[in-house]
Amino acid sequence: MVALSSVSPNHRTPLLTALTLLAFAAPGTILGCKSNQPAPPAAARQPVTAVPAVKKHLYSAEADPQTEIASALKQASLEHKRVILDFGGDWCGDCQVLDIYFHQAPNLELLDKNFLLVHVDIGRFDKNLDITEKYNVPLKKGVPALAVLDADGKLLYSQQAAEFGDMRYMYPTSVTEFLNRWKA
Repeated sequence: MVALSSVSPNHRTPLLTALTLLAFAAPGTILGCKSNQPAPPAAARQPVTAVPAVKKHLYSAEADPQTEIASALKQASLEHKRVILDFGGDWCGDCQVLDIYFHQAPNLELLDKNFLLVHVDIGRFDKNLDITEKYNVPLKKGVPALAVLDADGKLLYSQQAAEFGDMRYMYPTSVTEFLNRWKA
C-alpha cells in the first residue's frame, strides 16, 4: 500500500477518490436506507429490482402505531396469525422494494394466510423511536427493519443487522424464506 505522505499533493485527491470508491464497492458496505447514507457509485452494483419511480404511500405520518399494533394483535389472536411490524419511510427505496416483494406470489399468499402487516413510520429516523426501542429494532442499521410478534404481542424476532436493508439487491425468495420461517 502507498503511504499518503509519499504521494505528491497533486496526486492525493485521485488516490483518495480511488480508495473511497473501492470502499463503497466492497460487498456489504452499503446497507439499505440509512440516515446520512452516501450514494454508492453507479457502477458498484446492479439492483435486482429497481426502486419504483413513483413511490407507494405505505407509512402514514398521521397513523398511531400503538393503536394499529394493538388492533393487529387483537385480530391476530382471533385469526391465529402473527404480526409483522415493518419500520421504514415512504422515501426509502428498499422499503418500497420490500413492499413489491410482499405482493408477489408466493409471498402474498404466505403473508395473507399467516400474518398481519403493520407499517410504522420512522420519519427521518426521528419518529416512533419508543416503538423501535420496545421491539428491539436498531434503526441506526437502516430500514426496512422488521419485527415479528406472536398473537399475544411477544417479540419473536427483530432484525438486528439490516437483513432487508439492501432489499433492491436481494431476490424475492429472501422474503419467501423469511415468511416461511416465521409463519404461525
